[in-house]
This record gives sequence, structure tokens and C-alpha cells, in this order.
Amino acid sequence: MGHDLELLTRRAFLRTSLLGAALSWTIPVFLERTFMTLNAQASDSSIQTLTGKDHPILVVLQLAGGNDGLNTIVPFGDDLYFVARPTLAIPKEQVLSLDGFVGLNPSLVPLKSIYDSGNLAIIQGVGYPNPNRSHFRSTEIWQTGSDAKQNLTKGWIGRYFDSCCAGEDPTVGVALGEQLPEAFNAANPTGVAIGRPGNLGFDRKTDPEEARLFAELNGLDPVSMSGGSIGNLYGPSKSGMSALEYLQRTALDAQVSTDKIKQVLKRTKSDATYPKSQLGNSLSLISRLIAGELPTRVYYASQGGYDTHAGQVNTHQRLLKELAGSLSSFCNDLKAKGIFDRVLVMTFSEFGRRVRENANGGTDHGAAAPMFVCGGAVKPGLYGRQPPLDRLDAGDLFYNVDFRSVYSTILSKWMKAPAAQVLGGDFPKLDLV
Repeated sequence: MGHDLELLTRRAFLRTSLLGAALSWTIPVFLERTFMTLNAQASDSSIQTLTGKDHPILVVLQLAGGNDGLNTIVPFGDDLYFVARPTLAIPKEQVLSLDGFVGLNPSLVPLKSIYDSGNLAIIQGVGYPNPNRSHFRSTEIWQTGSDAKQNLTKGWIGRYFDSCCAGEDPTVGVALGEQLPEAFNAANPTGVAIGRPGNLGFDRKTDPEEARLFAELNGLDPVSMSGGSIGNLYGPSKSGMSALEYLQRTALDAQVSTDKIKQVLKRTKSDATYPKSQLGNSLSLISRLIAGELPTRVYYASQGGYDTHAGQVNTHQRLLKELAGSLSSFCNDLKAKGIFDRVLVMTFSEFGRRVRENANGGTDHGAAAPMFVCGGAVKPGLYGRQPPLDRLDAGDLFYNVDFRSVYSTILSKWMKAPAAQVLGGDFPKLDLV
């Protein structure tokens, strides 16, 4: 019986709001800190307090599906690019030049503005040795910060939580999605995932705007609040605690986090106009949570659709336009709130695409691709090297920056964490923050 209880997920607990009340009389001492934290927060503060006060914040944005790096950071100065992509190549005159050889896709105009304002770093040729072209395995490698021969069970962010955030509020990590990403897996489970508006106590009648926001965010029918893939606010399902402790902690974490997030959203608003998309809604929500005292160090959001095997042109342009517009709005929102210098955004995708276009007007799974890092404290510019097109790895780009070097840079220079301990080794750091 105890074993079965340990395997239950927070999703199951949250199917009824009575569980928290049923267990409240058995709340153990180690959870009292959560209530003390909530009660001590100043309601009129414009920035985080207590566990989150003044601590740098990381926003991780996954471009899920494998973003085509060659049509994102375009090597328009290399004739081989146009040879390899007779129909998909971006015309030279349309590319937003960065250094006369590479430039941004024309759909990324708002991102070019962030770059020109000195708040965007672009890292070229990011990957890892012996690249894997499976969505699932490569995503796992990126999420755990491992190499192709390892099978780690803890995420790189989860290991950061274990190392640096022991005893902090469950909302030290917040993910926008159906479940916590593998990157959050930790020895001591922490973090919450935001789901349906009903789970945050938003009602269609009393909170119509919040209900609408969550409906759009989660792909739900705005009337029935059903039909979406994002269903709950819950945390990880594995723990080293006893069955009873796990039950208590799970129920309380969920209830406290739910109430806390609801309170934050009721007293904050966006100070910028975001694209009406899931990504725009996600970043708008994150900006409000940052400004509203939530003691979160890492936020996680995702934009899907990048698996462009066919008919890539229109799909990729739409995705990049949505990405650039959402990031631009997010930056402007944070600037208006006076908290831009406290936030760093890092994008990643599980792999890039092959150099040559395929017969279906698309591109297949590849290897190296660029990453974006933006924020008020970023040192702008191009990092790494554009991989050469005359020397390929079985049709794919060779990487020249290990993705763990980016993680190491952010952990040590931004999050002030022991990067080697978290990542299990030393990796060269970049001078981007």
C-alpha cells in the first residue's frame, strides 16, 4: 500500500480540493516555513522578497521539435548555403545582416532590435559530441546536461535546485506546461507546473480575463475550459520521503502554490502588448509572476512546432515571428516594470536541421544549431563560429560550442552556482554575462 502511495502523482491529488484540508491537521514541522514565507511577504513590493529577493532569474525557453538553425541565423555570405537550399534559402537582400556574413531571418525583426539595443547574445554552432537525432533522446540529453553516452535521471536545473535551493518555496521553479520538464528532476522534488484556470481558482464569471488568458495559454475552449493538453498544477511524483510525508508535502505544496500564484496574478498586469499566442501568453504570465513577488529562480516555457519535415517556409516564418514578437514584448514589459536587469532568457532546441533541404520542401533532423540569450545584463554579440558548409558530419553541421558551456556560463556567472558540481564537470565559459 505504501509503495502505491509513493507512486501517486500530484495530478491525482489535485482532482479534489478536499485533500489539503483532510491532511492539514497532520502538517509536519518542516513545512511551517512555507507559511512563514507567505505571511512575511510585503503585499506592496514590486519585486520578489525573501527567497527570491534580488536573486537573478533564469527563463528557459524550449523551441521544441528541432529548430532549423540555418534559416534562423542565415550564412548568406556562403554560396554553398544557396546550393544546398534552392527553394528554402532566404534571399540575401532579405537577411538582417549581423556581420556581413551571417544575419537573422527577416521574420526576426523584433529580435534584431533587441540585438541592436545591446541585450541579445547569439551563440552559433551549439551542440555536443556524437549527436543523437531522436527527438526524445536528444531532448533528454539537453534536459539532463549529459553527453550521448550517459543516461542521467536528474535534470540540470533539478541538480541546481538540489545544490542551491534546499528548503526554499516549491515555486522556486515554475513551468508553463502539462508537467514539469525533465530538466527539473531532482533528488529533492521541487517546482510546480501551471495548468487549468480552475486549479488557480479563476472563475469564468468573477475572473473572465484570467480565465480567458489561461484558456488561450492552454489551448482550451474558453467556454467549457476543456480540450487542452495542459491540465493541472502539480509537481514531481518521485521522492525519498515516507509515504505519509510525501502525501502531506504534495498536497500542501500544491495548495499553497495554487493560492500564491492566484494572489500574484490578481494584483499584477502586463505592461506591454503580447502576440495572441500560447508563447505570448506564457511570457506575459511569467512577467507578472516575476513582478508579483513569487520567489522563483527558474521559469520554463516551450514553443512547439519546429519539426519542419515538409512545407517549412510558412511554418518556420510564423514560428520565428511569434518567437521574436513574444521576446520583444517580454523585454519591454520587464523594462517597464523596472526588473529587466534581473532576468536572463535562454532558448534552446533539441537539435538543428540537416543542411540540404528534402524533396518535401522541408528539412530533416540535424545536429548543431544557434541559441539566443537575452536580458539586461547580457553582453551582446555573436559567440562561437558559424559551422562551415564545406565540411559536414554526414550531412549535418559540426558543433563548436558544447551546450554545457552555455549552461556552465549561466550557472556560474548568472545564477552564482557551483557549475562544475551541478554539471558534473568543467566546461569552458563564454563571456556573455
